[in-house]
Amino acid sequence: MSDAFITETAVEPTGSGPLDGVTVAVKDNISTAGVRTTCGSAMLADYVPPYDATVVERLKAAGATVVGKTNMDEFGMGTTTETSAFGPTDNPAAPGRVPGGSSGGSAAAVAAGEADVALGSDTGGSVRCPAAFCGVVGIKPTYGLVSRYGLVAYANSLEQIGPLAPTVEAAAGLLDVIAGPDERDATTREPPGGLPESYADAADGDVAGLTVGVPTELLEGADDGVRECFEDALAELRDRGTTTEAVSLPSVETAVQAYYVIAMSEASSNLARFDGVRYGPATEADGDWNDAFAAVREEGFGEEVKRRVLLGTYALSAGYHDKYYEQAQDARAWVKQDFDAAFEDVDVLASPTMPVPPFERGESLDDPLQMYLADANTVPVNLANLPAISVPAGETDEGPVGLQLVGPAFGEATLVRAGSALA
Repeated sequence: MSDAFITETAVEPTGSGPLDGVTVAVKDNISTAGVRTTCGSAMLADYVPPYDATVVERLKAAGATVVGKTNMDEFGMGTTTETSAFGPTDNPAAPGRVPGGSSGGSAAAVAAGEADVALGSDTGGSVRCPAAFCGVVGIKPTYGLVSRYGLVAYANSLEQIGPLAPTVEAAAGLLDVIAGPDERDATTREPPGGLPESYADAADGDVAGLTVGVPTELLEGADDGVRECFEDALAELRDRGTTTEAVSLPSVETAVQAYYVIAMSEASSNLARFDGVRYGPATEADGDWNDAFAAVREEGFGEEVKRRVLLGTYALSAGYHDKYYEQAQDARAWVKQDFDAAFEDVDVLASPTMPVPPFERGESLDDPLQMYLADANTVPVNLANLPAISVPAGETDEGPVGLQLVGPAFGEATLVRAGSALA
């Protein structure tokens, strides 16, 4: 079995459409009827959902064949796909290095040609990071464009399901299938003016007249090789008729801190259901229910999940809620205001997707803070509920580099057009 997959299978299509003959890998936190869905956790090692997520229903109805459930950081908590209870996934584009996370298995499956396209989920960069590290395309849609029904929740207010593919056009074609309102997810909504006829049709590479803003704060601290690839990609966009200008997003300096307070707080609440009654490994604990509850969570959760649940519970506790969670929500509002102001002057924003090339396997596990800070360019997008795309922007000696393009809410078609000029 490939280390990109936790479970290999063959779920046949239920209909015919634009994905006829296309194979799709699905991240293992997206429910698939009759096929186990583990979230990369020992807590759900034997869990088999009785229903399909809305996105899986739509894939099958469009003619796609689901070929497997992909490896991931446990419950989506990580940037390397090394926190999975089922072991790490290697990077096909940079052997010996991580594929990014938390959707690393999905990106690796596409990069290795083991699936034509894939689905991941993006809470703070978990589609875009592995897309960048594996040299493929990843789209994080506007919050509400794609149904989250059937996605095992980590941080509800931040996460979106998104496509990974070898090209922008293929990723946009997958987005065409999964996008649109769902009566089972009240957060979904149609874009103003309705869904476009086709996101894939926007992948024409015509960027003449487009204004690209470059947030200076998102270049600070970038690896020299990453910055060189980024500048080369910007030059290619200029050669195709875009103009670039520097912009400022001062609030992004607090975005990582705000993101992790909000994400960990929501994770603490969402993961409370894994209590050993409905889910979890069988354990023996003498004493009261609290002891049994603690024993199941001690055995079922990995170190990173425990860390985030503990921090989130602390941030929500009496006496600290206002100090941490409320302030994080204020910072989130400032991030959104800065993006709104920037889009008054530019059409899209560009930055390196990740400020560093792919880590060596094992490099970041002993330093969680390094892993958190690596998300500096991606988490502001989720805080502001905006769409973004990562496209390949070149290679360093350590592996692939991604260019991130961010657009205003429901600006996916513009991002597809801009991204297709490079991939």
